[in-house]
Amino acid sequence: MRRPEPLPTLDELRELAHEHGIDRLGVAPAAVLERARTALHERKAAGLHDTMQFTYRNPDRSTDPGRAVPGARSVIVGARSYAVDEPAAASHEPGHPGGPVGRIARYAHVDHYAPLRQGLRAIAHRLRRSDERAVAFADDNSIVDREVAVLGGLGWYGKSANVLVPGAGSWFVLGSVVTTAEYPVSAPVPDGCGTCRRCLDGCPTGAIVAPGVVDARRCLSWLLQRPGTIPLEHRAAVGDRFYGCDDCQEVCPPTIHLGRREARPADPAATTTIDLLAVLAASDAELLERFGRFYLHDRDPRWWRRNALVVLGNVGRPDDPAVVEALERHLHHADPVLREHAAWALAHLRERVPA
Repeated sequence: MRRPEPLPTLDELRELAHEHGIDRLGVAPAAVLERARTALHERKAAGLHDTMQFTYRNPDRSTDPGRAVPGARSVIVGARSYAVDEPAAASHEPGHPGGPVGRIARYAHVDHYAPLRQGLRAIAHRLRRSDERAVAFADDNSIVDREVAVLGGLGWYGKSANVLVPGAGSWFVLGSVVTTAEYPVSAPVPDGCGTCRRCLDGCPTGAIVAPGVVDARRCLSWLLQRPGTIPLEHRAAVGDRFYGCDDCQEVCPPTIHLGRREARPADPAATTTIDLLAVLAASDAELLERFGRFYLHDRDPRWWRRNALVVLGNVGRPDDPAVVEALERHLHHADPVLREHAAWALAHLRERVPA
């Protein structure tokens, strides 16, 4: 019969985390996340979640680590930086050279969650060798990762609702290992925002309605993922964003001044922009192969086409026959959502023609 190994120290787990590309590691208690639970219920009651599910689907479950792992005593929380050396110089999807392109948010340039999960699973596997229960979670509705990151001493809640890591800012993806192993809880990090409100003032749609409170009904990052129509009043504000929005982070002083301290080498496979006309000409299978790692409601490619139509209306050249043809073609599409967005894009495109 196999003998359990001694429980690893937290320093040993940190070393294992670093070997797998996890930059920071802390420990939060496995108690009910009362602050997050209250906030989720209140914001859901106020409609601030829009149609978002994720941790809003069942706040009592996603704020109780004990439901994820019965008998849990600790939540080991990790952060992996997605800052890179040359974030603006990466590749874009092939298509029409010089044609109109849409921008992809920084966190989605490459899949940062896959290596994060690999590292967290390595930690969970090591804990199980000591006969402890341990389960890794990343980008999962089982636990509110930002709350455990704050409780685990990785950072503080910025006014943008992002977690800011001291000396590095907010360019991090987060995940955790819920375990029956017991470790000392990490010291909290004091608020570092002070009187700064650049994220509130810099949001293009005013989605940050109070410090730390985001109205998903106005958040461009969510509106480009959710199903249905993009609200008419926010379509021009979408600008060239095809997927995600970085504005609240790109005006954050700690993030823009310190965020590249932990930058990784630029990934030649990174995709920062996409060819809009190529998206509108692609089949469902091609779009799923190209963008399948992006979260999108029901993995339905129609929402990528919807986004491309809006961005094309914002950035396309009114005198480009290929742009006009793509929009006019979608005026007759079988999907009424795409027809409606194509009509808006074509009208907006023509409004931009100088008098």
